[in-house]
Amino acid sequence: MAIACLVPATVIFATGLLLQFKKVTPWIQPAEVRGTGVEPAVSMDGLLAAAMGAPEAGIGGWGDVAKIDVRPGKGMAKVQSRTGWEVQVDLGTGAVLQTAYRRSDLIESLHDGRFFGDAVAWAVFTPTGVVLMGLVVTGAYLWALPVFTRRKARMAAARARIDASVPGTGRGA
Repeated sequence: MAIACLVPATVIFATGLLLQFKKVTPWIQPAEVRGTGVEPAVSMDGLLAAAMGAPEAGIGGWGDVAKIDVRPGKGMAKVQSRTGWEVQVDLGTGAVLQTAYRRSDLIESLHDGRFFGDAVAWAVFTPTGVVLMGLVVTGAYLWALPVFTRRKARMAAARARIDASVPGTGRGA
């Protein structure tokens, strides 16, 4: 089973490693730029209009928007297009703060297998996760077994030494 899981496990490990750096590597996920407003002063239509003003995002209407992530504490909203672009909009002024390509969603879909389709995610990546979990559990057991066996033997030897040194037990000198 472990050999069959080699390719999907490698994809899971490599993409998982990349995802560890998504908050600190703008190539994976664009850094968040602070806006001016902490209370949203821009309507949803204002967010759409601002995103439409960033041609690289390819947003021509609501159908091109994958999701909107509003961050009032940072005074900005992230408008994500279906093409993978992210437009960060100031919640106070409605101005575009930054436009950048967002790779983290693609990497996440590779990581969980959805990139290859739901059938592959369920039929290949899920069993791979189960097999890897089994390898971890059995590996931990195989590591711990000799440790506990040696500890048990040392305790038995110590008990035998104590019993041998106590007079009247029939075992002592």
